[in-house]
Amino acid sequence: MSDDKKKTISGFSKLSKTGKIKWIVENFFKDPETVMRELMSYWHTSEEQQKVLDGFSENTISNFPMPYGVAPNFLINDQTYVIPMVIEESSVVAAASSAAKFWMSRGGFKTRIIGTTKVGQVHFKWKGDLERLEQIKEELESRLLEDAEDITRNMKKRGGGIESFEWLHMPEIDPDYFQLRASFQTCDSMGANFINSCLESFAKTLEKFVTQQSDWKEKYRDIVIIMCILSNYTPTCLVEASVECPVEDLGTFAGDIDAQTFADQFKMALDIAYHDPYRATTHNKGIYNGIDAVVLATGNDFRAVEACGHAYASKDGQYRSLSFAEIKEGRFRFWIKVPLAVGTIGGLTALHPIAKRSLELLGDPDARELMQIIAAVGLAQNFAAVRSLITTGIQKGHMKMHLQNILIQLGATEKETKKVERHFEEKVVSFSAVREYLEAIRNEKGIFTKT
Repeated sequence: MSDDKKKTISGFSKLSKTGKIKWIVENFFKDPETVMRELMSYWHTSEEQQKVLDGFSENTISNFPMPYGVAPNFLINDQTYVIPMVIEESSVVAAASSAAKFWMSRGGFKTRIIGTTKVGQVHFKWKGDLERLEQIKEELESRLLEDAEDITRNMKKRGGGIESFEWLHMPEIDPDYFQLRASFQTCDSMGANFINSCLESFAKTLEKFVTQQSDWKEKYRDIVIIMCILSNYTPTCLVEASVECPVEDLGTFAGDIDAQTFADQFKMALDIAYHDPYRATTHNKGIYNGIDAVVLATGNDFRAVEACGHAYASKDGQYRSLSFAEIKEGRFRFWIKVPLAVGTIGGLTALHPIAKRSLELLGDPDARELMQIIAAVGLAQNFAAVRSLITTGIQKGHMKMHLQNILIQLGATEKETKKVERHFEEKVVSFSAVREYLEAIRNEKGIFTKT
């Protein structure tokens, strides 16, 4: 049998987990037994917990561990938090913690909710026009709400539900293309299932209503539903976080940079990120180092959150930074305005055992409070990154963590680690350089006595 034939299989999903691993390792790895033991070693020791994890995805064969860290000392709206963060990038949690500590003595983070509206769309083709829709809109929308009552009843009891309808004609896509754009409030749930269920109900009602207009010409009674789906672009589900203090209270920074120089250079860095998409992309990526880490830790959808944020950063036709800075009347202010559609009930927030603990650690916030916490962490992460860039440079912190990763990989002892750290305090860190120096220590060549 050819190698390509060996790499195809029918009925893979029906195999047991062990069967799946066995087929994988035998056909794709040079040392099947070792790889199989390794993959199985990451299974949860509790069968019950492993069953929960397996339920999150399909064709699972193992677990992919990620570091779960915490960033203390976050003062947000005069309340102190310890923030759970799931991320693999070196120095992110340390940077967030450092920024939190910096601003804790300067008033902390202030946040506010600007809006919590989420959006769904029914896309359809129809040979009518907006004027004709306008004539029946009141009756049609009443029918849409009535037919979706079974879906919306519980959400309305919690204070949410369907907020409004908007009818759009977009002939630039197709002469017959229309869209029903609906706005929703989903309270403490992210609301994806609720919104999509409502949209599918809307589609059925719309199709039935249009085809039953007996006084219309036949062509106007012909409607084709293309698709119904929520939008992850939620520009009106928006939160703002900010920090500010008198410029002189910023203190001094590495390299004897005084407060005014720091504030001026910081603002310049933010102005660059606003106007230059090359810089803005990396700038915003740093913001999402913080945001994604908390979104992941609380069992929310980091892909949806990040996609929305990047779309929002492009809302005026050019990709720009999501954070801003100003110096006005002797005060330094730094803030972020970012869309965040997250939930604290339903989905993984209720199923993932660590996600539940993350929310408990945060004081069991509702969705609005969680939005504000996440935005503050994004701002803190951004502050730490820009501060490093305009003072010591980004590599100092990164290389310190990189050195630790190399030492772990090379199996350095505690004593060896201390010698290597001293040696590389003022030297460029690379894997080969660290390995060479560590080998010299182990061979007792005395290289650590050299300059």
